[in-house]
Amino acid sequence: MTYDLVIRGGIVVDGLGGQPFTADVAVRDGVICEVGTVAAAGSREIDAAGLLVTPGFVDLHTHYDGQAIWSDRLTPSSAHGVTTAVMGNCGVGFAPCRPADHDVLVDVMAGVEDIPGVVMVDGLPWHWETFPEFLDALDAGRRDIDVAAFLPHSPLRVYVMGRRGVDREPATAEDLAMMRKLATEAVHAGALGFASSRFTLHKTESGQPIPSFNADYAEIEAIARGVRDGGGGLIQFVPDLVAADYEPVLQTVFDAAADVGLPVTFTLAVGNAGDPFFLDALRMVEKANQNAGADGPAITAQIFPRPIGLVLGLELSGNPFVMYPSYREIAGLPLAEKVAEMRKPKVRERILNDSPASDGHPLMFAAQAWNYMFPLGDPPDYEPSPSDSIGARAQARGVSPLEEAYDRLLDDDGHAMLLVTLANFRDNSLDTVAELIRREDVVLGLGDGGAHYGMICDASFPTYMLTHWVRDRASGRLTVAEAVRELTSVPARVAGLADRGRIAVGYKADLNLIDAEALRLHRPVVINDLPAGGRRLDQTADGYVATIVSGEVISENGVPTDARPGRLVRGRQPAPTG
Repeated sequence: MTYDLVIRGGIVVDGLGGQPFTADVAVRDGVICEVGTVAAAGSREIDAAGLLVTPGFVDLHTHYDGQAIWSDRLTPSSAHGVTTAVMGNCGVGFAPCRPADHDVLVDVMAGVEDIPGVVMVDGLPWHWETFPEFLDALDAGRRDIDVAAFLPHSPLRVYVMGRRGVDREPATAEDLAMMRKLATEAVHAGALGFASSRFTLHKTESGQPIPSFNADYAEIEAIARGVRDGGGGLIQFVPDLVAADYEPVLQTVFDAAADVGLPVTFTLAVGNAGDPFFLDALRMVEKANQNAGADGPAITAQIFPRPIGLVLGLELSGNPFVMYPSYREIAGLPLAEKVAEMRKPKVRERILNDSPASDGHPLMFAAQAWNYMFPLGDPPDYEPSPSDSIGARAQARGVSPLEEAYDRLLDDDGHAMLLVTLANFRDNSLDTVAELIRREDVVLGLGDGGAHYGMICDASFPTYMLTHWVRDRASGRLTVAEAVRELTSVPARVAGLADRGRIAVGYKADLNLIDAEALRLHRPVVINDLPAGGRRLDQTADGYVATIVSGEVISENGVPTDARPGRLVRGRQPAPTG
């Protein structure tokens, strides 16, 4: 007897938080068949002595809805050990959609997720209309990792209600009945559940709130009942956590989910200062989970394990001058020419003495948050000292923060980047995040892979967990077993994907072989590999010796192979039996 693959002598981190142990792992037909001392040979064998052997990571919050259609590689995620990515989050996506409404959904995705419209127009064939047809299009493709999808609320609303849905009018009884019916069909076809958003900053590129923004209890309940009719699933929700009155809306979703019998995962952010609204949200979670059973809490708050923020630069969607008319005059120049212009004293003086226009992306209000803005070096520091902020550096130099930011943007011939820590950086520290990560009612997420192409590159957070949180942080570190559990079995359980996320016989053979000491996260870089030559941020890492999906090696030492074993995961998956 031989196996397809045998991994020899690695340090197995089982995904459940158990003490790591040395063992062989044998794989046949994409499934783990033996863990321990494996006597039989493998058609391929990998010497994993001294390496961590972990389950593949599960990313609950991505937006690869477009990239999974136009690309066979879901980077950055797959470069950071992710083997399953869940998309359709925030209630935005590309199905269901009638041909007449393509422009509406492009407008939504361009505004909410910073995906240039031309990229979507050029990259999407739109050979689907219904959500089941969109899943079929995903199923027909081949890619490096698995994908699963939520039914997104905004496209569903527009599909059912047309212009009334775009204009956020109340749904009629007939509308609700159709949404319920289509949600049932979506779950039957393989949706993991449905996703929605009430976040103020989620606006279309034309500046309007997204279609789902005003949805009331009746609409949430109707879609949730459709999900239950189809067999059940998860509700993903983004509340308006920047508003002081977000609790009623969040409670509405909790109540609808409880009435119907569905679990919920929602976005949680920690304010850098001021009233700790996140504590109110956690109290709501605790109350809702009072009767949680053995399967774990029904309500989970989703937290990002480093600051939520923006990456700014002269090559990117934003920088402190992007709304200045004098900067806009040169914004479209090639980078080298732009840098040459900005280094001219007269241009510098004109820009620094200009005033911003009133239009622009809603997140650009943060592009001058000087005390929360930091140079992003290589390796990148996502928990920087307050003394490194643009504000503090400017004070030390005796110049204005605007001047300091201007100068720093010109570093590295204009390739320099600035990190703005908008949230999760309370009191200039990740200490609060450390407390949240350890809670059973909190799950990791919000990496947003496949979106915000010119603003963030957060899909690298699994590597950050294993470097900063396990190895490098001065205090409050996690054990490797704890960190791997949070990246594998916990998000798999929340998503209802019980066939993966742990190393045990019968489970899906999604695995990472990691050199823990060599693990390094690099600074993001700008690449132009999107349709129509669109640019995006990408981020790589050292230390991933191999990433394996369904028993096939998709990358070795950071270099992708030709294997494309990734498939669409249709709906919730049961745990293996026997």
